[in-house]
Amino acid sequence: MESCIKRQIFAMGGGGFSMEPDNPLLDRYILSLVNKERPRICFVPTATGDADGYINRFYQFFGKEECDPFHLSVYKLPDENLENYVLSMDIIYVGGGNTKNLLALWREWGLDEMMKKAYKAGVILTGLSAGSICWFEEGLTDSYPGSLRELTCLGILKGSNAPHYDGEIDRRPRYHQLMLNNRIIDGIGVDDGVGVHFVNENIFKIVSSRPNARAYDVRKIGNQIVETPLQVEYLGIK
Repeated sequence: MESCIKRQIFAMGGGGFSMEPDNPLLDRYILSLVNKERPRICFVPTATGDADGYINRFYQFFGKEECDPFHLSVYKLPDENLENYVLSMDIIYVGGGNTKNLLALWREWGLDEMMKKAYKAGVILTGLSAGSICWFEEGLTDSYPGSLRELTCLGILKGSNAPHYDGEIDRRPRYHQLMLNNRIIDGIGVDDGVGVHFVNENIFKIVSSRPNARAYDVRKIGNQIVETPLQVEYLGIK
């Protein structure tokens, strides 16, 4: 029954093989979520236009790990049934890039609904930046030239998500400003190197690959922004 299936999303503010090639802590945490000797992990680099270099870096890292790596390109779809291909994976790993383009292409091919179906079937959804905010109701995105703006996303998870919270100087103040102006709903701010692990749509654990990286509950109360640090577990040597 669907109600017995463990639904999981691991949303990273930034990090993983593409941002921290010499720090495998977050990516190995992702693999550890599957109770299987060699999980099938599929990289979805839609947000960068399926850039070859990005795909190659994925295989360079995960090809050395205890898993079976695959990728899904919307510009060269698999010969088999697309939905069956998505549902055959244990982990869907979505890369960073342009979230607006990602969502548009997913909707064109029906991948948005396939991702929701995979999630309900127990496939773990993960990713960083664009591949993190896409799962929420809304996200703070740089998809629009020259500005950080709100974007309506898939809505699997409630609230909004602001990635790269400490990595880009404009992210935090812009998130606060949009929230004060009622343009984006309450949510979480996630530093680079931090992953928020959701189980059945609730935060289960927050982990980091960097000792001082943080995540915050961010909400508008009255006419001010209240930012509350959340408990983060560092995955490295304490």
